[in-house]
Amino acid sequence: MIRLAIVGAGAMGSNHARVAGDLPGVEIVAVVDPDPDRGRRLADLAGARYVPDVSLLPDRVDAAVVAAPSATHAPIGVDLLGRGIDLLVEKPIAETVEAGRSLVDAAARAGRILMVGHIERFNPAILVLDEILDDVLSVDMARIGPFSPRVTDDVILDLMIHDLDLALAFAGSPVAEVYSVSRSVHTAAEDIANALLRFENGTTASVAAHRAGQSKIRRIHITQSDSFVRIDLIRQEVLIERLYQGEFTSKTGRVYRQTGVTEVPFLEKRGEPLALEMAHFLDCVRTRATPCVPGAQGLAALDLALRVRECRLAGVGG
Repeated sequence: MIRLAIVGAGAMGSNHARVAGDLPGVEIVAVVDPDPDRGRRLADLAGARYVPDVSLLPDRVDAAVVAAPSATHAPIGVDLLGRGIDLLVEKPIAETVEAGRSLVDAAARAGRILMVGHIERFNPAILVLDEILDDVLSVDMARIGPFSPRVTDDVILDLMIHDLDLALAFAGSPVAEVYSVSRSVHTAAEDIANALLRFENGTTASVAAHRAGQSKIRRIHITQSDSFVRIDLIRQEVLIERLYQGEFTSKTGRVYRQTGVTEVPFLEKRGEPLALEMAHFLDCVRTRATPCVPGAQGLAALDLALRVRECRLAGVGG
């Protein structure tokens, strides 16, 4: 039985507690939050002990989810890793590259698991791409939705970082150039951002993140040398379009020309990505396997997100 602590009793911490509570072989033993009302409320729902600070955690905790504000990820995470606790840290891994690197280094020193919660990696529409992608030429991504007042990060660290992480995975190459533009709408920070990326292997990506929309859109279009892939992350649907020029003759002698074919792959693991993410993390804790989003990849996504932000501030490519 894995003894799990939830650090942060806000929206994401509550969701993590919900999905963990539905999985076998795990017991939520503690909820940590500086707000006693919020912390006790979630602890009561989870049947766990409430503590206001990680220093007061029970002696035996095997793993923890860190869903606190991103500025606290590094100090909390380094402390917990040093105490031998495996971690699932919500994205972004930290506020700065230096803070994120301190987490990665702490996990290596302690020999503990550090996984970053890039939830889209567990979307069934993304999982199936391992069987489809082999020659990515360009990627076009859009993540658009209405404004949420509970969000504190700018749209780059709040939304775009999901797609930057995926773009890195699709390209399989370091980023060579970054260009971006952005503007504020509802907050003093960026609410709309658009980035253009060129990777060292020649792959290009266009990434748009808006939180000034009227509805949610989560779509990805991928161009390969032999196909065009359309992905709807909300509907969990994938369509593969291939140009195919062929002719065939009917029994009556009429000649038909086929100009294209659309493939619809079967997605085996339809379900809530957050639950799949939690199950994967707990399986890594049990088996000591490397998670599919280790700390180093979370750090790479943060580094790219900050490059997008800095490029926007400078007004030049970077």
